Amino acid sequence: MKHLLYVMVLGFVFGLSAGRGTAQTAPHAAVAAQASTTSQAPAMGQTQKLEREIAGAQSAGDNAWMLVCAALVLMMTGPGLALFYGGLVRKKNVLATMMQSFSMMALITVIWAVIGFSLCFSPGTSFIGGFGHLFLHGVGSAPDPTYAGTIPFETYMVFQLMFAIITPALICGAFAERMKFSAMILFMVLWSFIVYDPMAHMVWGKGGFLNAALGGAFPTLDFAGGTVVHITSGVSALVCALYLGKRLGYPQEPMPPHSVVLSFIGACLLWVGWFGFNAGSALAANGLATSAFVATDFGAAAAAIGWGAAEWIRNGKPSVLGVISGAVAGLVAITPASGFVGPMSALVIGFAAGVFCFWMVSKVKSRFGYDDSLDAFGVHGAGGTIGALLTGVFATSAINPIFKDSQGKALPVGLIDGNPGQVVNQLVGVLIAWGLAIVGTLMILKVVDALVGLRVPEEQEIQGLDLALHGEEGYTFEA
Repeated sequence: MKHLLYVMVLGFVFGLSAGRGTAQTAPHAAVAAQASTTSQAPAMGQTQKLEREIAGAQSAGDNAWMLVCAALVLMMTGPGLALFYGGLVRKKNVLATMMQSFSMMALITVIWAVIGFSLCFSPGTSFIGGFGHLFLHGVGSAPDPTYAGTIPFETYMVFQLMFAIITPALICGAFAERMKFSAMILFMVLWSFIVYDPMAHMVWGKGGFLNAALGGAFPTLDFAGGTVVHITSGVSALVCALYLGKRLGYPQEPMPPHSVVLSFIGACLLWVGWFGFNAGSALAANGLATSAFVATDFGAAAAAIGWGAAEWIRNGKPSVLGVISGAVAGLVAITPASGFVGPMSALVIGFAAGVFCFWMVSKVKSRFGYDDSLDAFGVHGAGGTIGALLTGVFATSAINPIFKDSQGKALPVGLIDGNPGQVVNQLVGVLIAWGLAIVGTLMILKVVDALVGLRVPEEQEIQGLDLALHGEEGYTFEA
């Protein structure tokens, strides 16, 4: 009996242990089965998380790059253009000339926020934008895939603002030393609405007549503003110079630059800032930005050599002013092409622009006798025109496959690439820019002249605009 009881106790304990083991094993088996059926879910979740992190890092990097580029472009106006133009005038007008550039930084910023950006980049007609972004409505931290899918739309807006600022400031070089400050302010406001905004919309805006990226009627290649910025401002400068007439004493009285040193510094700042102008137009920190950066540098260098060599041959020596003017001409000419051409093509475009712009300034200007005070037309109008046309010659899909067929295959872009029709498209864009600038500027000048008058009185021009218009002396020491 004792042994039987012992056996029963052992059996009970054993059975209890076995039951506990079974009860514990079953949940583990269920967990293992669940893990095996969902083993891919964590991996997929991790992949999606990784993709989000990569996209976030790309967006942050692109945004940082674009904010830097926006600052670089603003630096082109002040201090770059202010110093470049300020050094080219006489001492009595240096402060007034710099004030013209600086005032654009304030004036155009306000106009851009209220309505300018909307007229350029809000959907409208083929020739002008609408009012969808009036007072920057809808312009926030979310990207707009139509223009730039990896940066905030507000970043895109402020980057484009810097272009809108420098463009009218370039015109000031043509009427330097003789236009009223009040007339300049009114002229620039109207010019922004009538000339710049429509041209920017046609070339870069959604539904624009010349927009190459979004299927315009005549797709004009303008990566960073050859037509929008330089042709419009340069041709408008010529119209202003002709309408206002010559400075008192021109050309009999010598009017050399008062400080080539200031202009030299300004030109260097322009060269550096232009990397933001052109490479920033890739709208991302990518390989296209690098290509545009290289093309910009090569174009400026070749143009400086081209202008300097032409001047050396003609005058027996290359001047500092000539070489820095050549560099600016090269930067102008490579602007529309910078995102479409390779380094060797950039050298060709730059050299051609340097020689051509030197000829425009030294021969054509003297032949027709117009007083383009600081050669705004000879550098920007002429340089922008030749650059826009040569873009149609040298652009290649190897750099920027902007044109694609229905299957997404890259199509030829420029003449050398196998698309001769692009030269025609470029010519159409150039002619529209010229026509808009001429007609629009003439209309504006007549209106401003009737309202406030354009030129300062003779006694103020003789005294100098620094004292006459601003009551200050801008240059009180010898350079």
